[in-house]
Amino acid sequence: MGDAITFDDFLKVDIRVGQVMRAEVFPEARKPAIKVWVDFGDEIGVRKSSAQITAHYKPESLLGRQVLAVVNFPPRQIGNFMSEVLILGVPDQDGEVVLLKPEQYVPLGARLF
Repeated sequence: MGDAITFDDFLKVDIRVGQVMRAEVFPEARKPAIKVWVDFGDEIGVRKSSAQITAHYKPESLLGRQVLAVVNFPPRQIGNFMSEVLILGVPDQDGEVVLLKPEQYVPLGARLF
C-alpha cells in the first residue's frame, strides 16, 4: 500500500463526471489509443483526452457514455494531440483498461468525493 494522504490531499484531485461527445481512432499514437472529447457541463465544458482503451472499446461504442476523469492535471501533448483530462479506468486480468462510470446517470460535471 502507498503512503497515507490526508482528506485535503484527496480533495486536490478534481474528479468529475463527463459524457463522451466524440471519439475517433488515434493512428498517430505510439500505442493504440482513441481520441475522446468529453462534455463536463457548463462549468468546465468539453475537454479532450487520449485514452489507451482499444482492447475493450471502439470509438462508436463510447458515444453518450458517462466517464470519470481527472480534470485538473496540466494538459499533456500526445503526438499532435493535446490531452486535457485523464479518463479513469482499472486494469482487467490482462492489464487492459476498463473505464469507470457512475452506476446510474448523474449530472455532467458532478464531482467525486
